[in-house]
Amino acid sequence: MSKTNGKGRRATVIGAGIVGVCSALYLQREGFAVTLIDRRGPGEEASTGNGGCFGYASCVPLSMPGLALKAPLMLLDPDAPFKLRWRDAPRLTPWFLRFLGNCNKPSVEDIADARFALLSRMYDGFEPLLAQAGAEDMVKRDGMLYVFETEKALAQSAYGLNLRRRRGVKMEELSGDQAREMEPALGPSVKNAFFFPQVGRTVNPLRLAQVLARHFTDQGGTLLRRQATDFEIGAEGARQVLTGSGSVECDLVVIAAGVWSRPLAQKLGSNFPLVAERGYNVMLPDPRVTPSRCVISGERYVGITPMEHGLRVAGLAEFAAADAPPVYARAERLLGLLAGLFPGVNTAGFEPWMGPRPSLPDSRPVIGRSPKHGNVLFAFGHDHIGLSTAGITGQLIGELAAGRPPSMDIEAYRPDRF
Repeated sequence: MSKTNGKGRRATVIGAGIVGVCSALYLQREGFAVTLIDRRGPGEEASTGNGGCFGYASCVPLSMPGLALKAPLMLLDPDAPFKLRWRDAPRLTPWFLRFLGNCNKPSVEDIADARFALLSRMYDGFEPLLAQAGAEDMVKRDGMLYVFETEKALAQSAYGLNLRRRRGVKMEELSGDQAREMEPALGPSVKNAFFFPQVGRTVNPLRLAQVLARHFTDQGGTLLRRQATDFEIGAEGARQVLTGSGSVECDLVVIAAGVWSRPLAQKLGSNFPLVAERGYNVMLPDPRVTPSRCVISGERYVGITPMEHGLRVAGLAEFAAADAPPVYARAERLLGLLAGLFPGVNTAGFEPWMGPRPSLPDSRPVIGRSPKHGNVLFAFGHDHIGLSTAGITGQLIGELAAGRPPSMDIEAYRPDRF
């Protein structure tokens, strides 16, 4: 684009989840007059129930080597961490075929490189925004424990652990007793663990999005609670965002609406294999037993994060239509998995939740300029690393919008790769 800054230009960001809010803040820093649009309040969709970890070590994709052979049986196994809503299977089959095509070592290595390139800069992207908003206390950098109860699970995780290690992720191997020294409430079944000192967490992902959005409006940004439905296209691209309550004029559009980005991108001539990988969690208001950091189980497939309003237990991946009714029995199953890891936990008064992660079959987000319209930027498809990479994604969107070369190579996330 010809202009090199946003002064005097209007930008509209569609989607007020954590990625959209961070993008809006970075556009403000570039001088744009920014309008942020969402059908709900900031952070009230998938960001609300985020597991809360800043996953520096989350470069390992879902599409691991050998999964293509295991996946059919896993979908039928009631104890497996992956579920499929069978009535949605015909629509999801093309996605799964592409996904299974990435379940080989060369693809996994490339995906891990692409994910880690973003994750390694996650604090660089977030810290300026947290400092501006006076919200530094909302992110704790106290590490993560990855625990194992059996030698079999530890052996099965060896490739993923090595994948991280080869990319420079720091990790310390611990015995079960050493893990309990760090987290005394861990049960005796834990035999081995790894400590990841670079992993952080937020004390409340919903409030984090809200605090950053409040700073956005305090700085002059406009927040509209509307549903974007279409665009008016002019000679230079999108001229207006059409909503159920009128239109919004714009010089630049950013689509950062999570799983709902797909129909909006289709209106602009781009079709993405973006589906809802729905995550479930339970919130325990009075757990009585609270770890001091994130804990992930290597065989129970649950992540446990202490937050200011209780203990969050997250897990499961359900492939289904984004608006399909939740199956809260899947969330309740997490309670038994948690109790086996932390025997003294109190689960009374738990609150279940479900939200749709936006997932692409190659486990890499889309970050870049629309191949059809030069004034449209895409920022979606972050699956499990949306919170972690929201800041650096927003920074990249700001740089692209201002017409500057991005501060890192974004070839792996280009929109025209599908």
